[in-house]
Amino acid sequence: MAVKPRTDRPVAIIGGGVLGRRIGCVFVAAGYNVHVRDPSTEALQDVVEYIDAHKQEFSMMPRIRKDKGSSQEAHEARDEEDHHANGGLTDRAFSTVDFESYTQAPFGNCKTFTEVKDAVGNAWLVIEAIPEKLDLKIETFRELDERCPADCIIASNSSSFKSSLLATEVSAERKRWFLNMHFTMPPVIRTVEMMTCGETNPKIFTYLEDVLGECGLLPVTARRESTGFIFNRLWAAVKREIMNILSDGVSDPAEIDLLWEHMFKNGPLPCQLMDQVGLDTVAFIEDNYVQERGLDPEKTVDWLREHYIKHGRLGKKSEKGGLYPPIARSATAESQPANPRTAAKNIYMLDVGLGGNARDVSQVYTNGKILRLNLATQKLTPIVVGQNLPDGIAVSLECQRIFWTNMGHSTAACDGSVWTANMDGSEVRCLISKGKVHTPKQIAVSDMRKKVYFCDREGTSVHRVNYDGTNHEIVVQRRITADMALGEQMRQWCVGIAIDDKNGMMYWTQKGPSKGGRGRMFRAGLEIPPGETAENRSDIELLFDSLPEPIDVEIDTDTQTLYWTDRGEHPMGCALYRSYVGGEQGDMQKVILARHFHEPIGLKLDWKNNIVYVTDLGGSLYSVGLDDGKKVELVRNDGCYTGITLV
Repeated sequence: MAVKPRTDRPVAIIGGGVLGRRIGCVFVAAGYNVHVRDPSTEALQDVVEYIDAHKQEFSMMPRIRKDKGSSQEAHEARDEEDHHANGGLTDRAFSTVDFESYTQAPFGNCKTFTEVKDAVGNAWLVIEAIPEKLDLKIETFRELDERCPADCIIASNSSSFKSSLLATEVSAERKRWFLNMHFTMPPVIRTVEMMTCGETNPKIFTYLEDVLGECGLLPVTARRESTGFIFNRLWAAVKREIMNILSDGVSDPAEIDLLWEHMFKNGPLPCQLMDQVGLDTVAFIEDNYVQERGLDPEKTVDWLREHYIKHGRLGKKSEKGGLYPPIARSATAESQPANPRTAAKNIYMLDVGLGGNARDVSQVYTNGKILRLNLATQKLTPIVVGQNLPDGIAVSLECQRIFWTNMGHSTAACDGSVWTANMDGSEVRCLISKGKVHTPKQIAVSDMRKKVYFCDREGTSVHRVNYDGTNHEIVVQRRITADMALGEQMRQWCVGIAIDDKNGMMYWTQKGPSKGGRGRMFRAGLEIPPGETAENRSDIELLFDSLPEPIDVEIDTDTQTLYWTDRGEHPMGCALYRSYVGGEQGDMQKVILARHFHEPIGLKLDWKNNIVYVTDLGGSLYSVGLDDGKKVELVRNDGCYTGITLV
């Protein structure tokens, strides 16, 4: 279920500066129409140019969608009760408030205005982003109260002033629709902090959290009024202590930044770190600062002892948990699984170009792109665009290059290709050009052999080629005869491939008919036996038959465990499978690790962090715990994802 972007009435932004134009771009990229007001025509021209140049980038921000779990009838049934309980405001007063599934809307439009009345006359949401001058803001909100429709939500982007301070000239009724909504710096920093003016209707926050999540932002609502909201209070404390460290001559700025980057960018997050250290230990450490500096312990260590330590909530070492609630541990795991959002530094994903973000269907064959996702920041960046149905991607850490396949315009033609580029998308080179492969699919690299391996679906074969494009050869060729029915031909289609360098083996899938339950899994040596050919080699072993529809495959060479995605029919398909393949064939029992994906394709193991990542054609990226099979949706947007690799 999703919040439907409303285009019947605009979002108005008051102020076209650096942040105002970014806020406008957020909404335009999500399908909302936007009005921007600024007294400067030059600033307004900059707004238009910025939004036109960056709306595609903003549309890549991972969307957050929530299942509302309530029907339209339920909303209507509560209207009368809510009207009295919420000062005359109901769910339906917010006017979208019909939560329904929808296809990502085209970009919204942006109009600019020099007069406030023209910009806000029919707005449903107004966001002020003018200079931090209290008198100017108070006067601006007085005018907005007069000019805006009665059901318009009005928000201040101010992080310095509480909205209650800005509402001195705002009517009592308007205060129910008035709040702080502080944007940081999208799309690089996607957080938005909201806070009441003291009288804001609570339903507004619930609704705006859904809207902002759908726009690709990360909304957080302060529980009560607080100068500086949440992050700025954290940042203020950090700044004060940094200045103390510098003034005491204990360190220098470069060392401080080095420690910060290592501890909080690549290590545990602050509250997680306190739980890991132990809250009783944290309290003892803080006691020293309290004594040495003469600090007031009431709201620090005294509060911690009263609310956590005395109740046995000491952190990860305690069965009762700590700042975080306790997490059930695997019987074989000594520690909690790594946070899937920070375990991998960067993920490269392929958007095949067939999703709702293909705004012109006639251009789907040039709509494919390689995206780089930073899991810590959730920033999704296109690094290679204009691709023709990309499907498989892999990375060589040794030569610091990515390799990918393009399926080509037609499965009936021999027009696929294989490509490579630097990690940042520069120096793009074609390894195998059109006319040499039909429909190349999953790709795998072998740094040991300096070779790329890939499957060719309609070509019913497995190929390899050197990193520089030389020595292209077919290592497995499946046979199709003229009298074969289409379903039998599909049984020969090679799709997913995994390389086990340690044991000199390769594994591949043959998908069979769509949702046909006739897929198969094979393995063979990396080298063709002497005296044999790709077509008649005798070392090919059938591992599994009658699979729903196996697609991509990955192997953990240390444990000899095979993982693969299957996009067949529910309940056995649209799942992530695994099987131990290191023993006799009778020991190879396949099990479903996770299920209920939306046409899963790509997968990649992060075995160091006990996670496997999965992409699907429904526009989602998931992490799945290898111990417990817990599936977490990390990204969901209007893309259509195939291959995936990690760095």
